[in-house]
Amino acid sequence: MKKITLFLASSAELKSEREQFEIEIYRKCKAWYDKGIFLHLNIWEDLSARMGTKGSQSEYNKKVEAADLFILLAFTKVGMYTAEEFEKAFGQFKSRQKPFIFTYFKTPNGKVTEPSLQEFHQKLKELKHFYSPFKNCENLWNQFNKELDRLELDGFTEFKHPVAGNLVNVDGNSNIVVQGNTSSNISINSGNTNNQASDKIYNIEKIDTANFS
Repeated sequence: MKKITLFLASSAELKSEREQFEIEIYRKCKAWYDKGIFLHLNIWEDLSARMGTKGSQSEYNKKVEAADLFILLAFTKVGMYTAEEFEKAFGQFKSRQKPFIFTYFKTPNGKVTEPSLQEFHQKLKELKHFYSPFKNCENLWNQFNKELDRLELDGFTEFKHPVAGNLVNVDGNSNIVVQGNTSSNISINSGNTNNQASDKIYNIEKIDTANFS
């Protein structure tokens, strides 16, 4: 039986999403039993709150660094511990290419957001890291379930962004994001614009440094 460890980081405001995510992971475990794959999910409610020599959070961080997949959920804020867990996950990714990192942001729908959310968005932008919005628990799981299936096809040894033909996503002004493309220059045809070159290829494998101070 191959054990794949996941760490789910999020603040208290997303408790219902964590609970439903845990249920879906258990269902996926049953579906993959005959494939010999066991998904072990760590969420902070299940971890011990006992005192550690460097504080309780340091014990959580050990789980983060040992994980195969790291999933971050955010809604109106990104708490200091959630941000710290992301930092630990990213540091580990740089050194051993794991855990694979996924970030999902619940659509605020008019809710007041805290500065920590915008600050974290900016950090991800600086890292050129993809993140995905989600509307509800079902939408979140549909997205992540597809990621699990892609990883399973590759034996959980590497992460490849899906490529759908010549699909090009254009976000904002002059920002061109091509999933699955690792070259430094591309040519596209979008509407009346021909042969635009882009040097903004978002690929987390190419990131060298991150500063969360």
